[in-house]
Amino acid sequence: MAVGAENGEANGNGNHAEHHIRYIPLSYTQDESNDSALRLVLAVRPSWADSDSHVEFVRFTDGITNTLLKAVNKKPGLSKDEVDNEAILLRAYGNGTDLIIDRHRETQNHELLMRHGLAPELIGRFENGMMYRFVQGTVTQPEDLRKPAIYKAVARRLAQWHAVVPCIPGRTGHSRKNSKIEGFPSPADELGDAEFQKALDHVAPGKPSPNVWTVMQKWIFALPTDTEEQRVRQATLQKELGLLVDEFSQRPGLGKNGLVFAHCDLLSGNVIVLPKSQSANGDKATETVTFIDYEYATPSPAAFDIANHFAEWGGFDCDFSVLPTRSQRREFITEYIHAYFDKLPQRPEEVDEQAEIDKLVAEVDIFRGLPGFYWGIWALIQATISQIDFDYASYAEIRLGEYWAWRAETSGSREREGKPMPLRERRWAQEE
Repeated sequence: MAVGAENGEANGNGNHAEHHIRYIPLSYTQDESNDSALRLVLAVRPSWADSDSHVEFVRFTDGITNTLLKAVNKKPGLSKDEVDNEAILLRAYGNGTDLIIDRHRETQNHELLMRHGLAPELIGRFENGMMYRFVQGTVTQPEDLRKPAIYKAVARRLAQWHAVVPCIPGRTGHSRKNSKIEGFPSPADELGDAEFQKALDHVAPGKPSPNVWTVMQKWIFALPTDTEEQRVRQATLQKELGLLVDEFSQRPGLGKNGLVFAHCDLLSGNVIVLPKSQSANGDKATETVTFIDYEYATPSPAAFDIANHFAEWGGFDCDFSVLPTRSQRREFITEYIHAYFDKLPQRPEEVDEQAEIDKLVAEVDIFRGLPGFYWGIWALIQATISQIDFDYASYAEIRLGEYWAWRAETSGSREREGKPMPLRERRWAQEE
């Protein structure tokens, strides 16, 4: 649930060799938005300073983490398509987000995806952001994700990501001095650098780092612990992470070692419907989508990435009444499995696709509670560091509430205590 775009763009972030991307030693500032943005754009498009140029910026507001601007040069005589073909997206990072996101890894992610034709050209990095090529298209809204033509297209594109993009091992990036919210002590403070890195990278034994488990461990270490209530909450979440790792991290699944290269933030604002003329398969009757914003992309179980996307059908408002039913989830996963095995570089000789569909449907059901845990921790941090006008504290409680409701349902405690089944769990169990 991070950033988004608005009607007509696709952004990216990424994964391979950061030194290939130009670095511009300038910053974007909110106080001098147009001037600072113009300096950055002219650094990569010096011709836009010509006398016949007319540079404008369009601010997109769908995101709740970063600032996203579209830069266009409306030279006389150019059509809208010609202007958009040269447009640039400038994304400036939100306050304190380095605490949550490994920016070095993000740039690597973008380049890796570029190499597989799954991300727009990354034009340059600057001190607090990046610029990349604008891709024409229409950004989806939560209600669009619930349209069969769209969710089947999402399933196909996500399957392509999971099938063809390799998981590059590394470290769970962190800046030791920024490993927690400034001013808040943490149990991790007592660890030396090597011990701290080990605590991150080895949270899920046998799984190459980074991965979704190491990310959650990093975030728990970053939680504020200034008050007794905060310390108790951090300890509770740390204990739960240990239980989740024990229960889920070693489960078999698609990909190498049960991990695929996952987006981990497929909310509506990060799904772009491409114009029919850009359809990869040339079928004008078939929707084609692409994904943007790869800040949170990391190796993960495929079931987590899919369950996380399903949670986003309800949007930022967390409307549980519109989450996918059993039949909708099966339809999505059927499309996904067909595409996944079709896109694998080396397709197994014999694949029982129906059996694979059944397994993944069951696995996504099992993982349905984890996105609430993941984004709940994230929102607790954002509530402390973000300067954006969004009620992160309430959002954290809603998302963590999803997790605790799932725990109560799967443990049987909700039924034993005679409590009614919550709406999200009822919707998840609904057939049609």
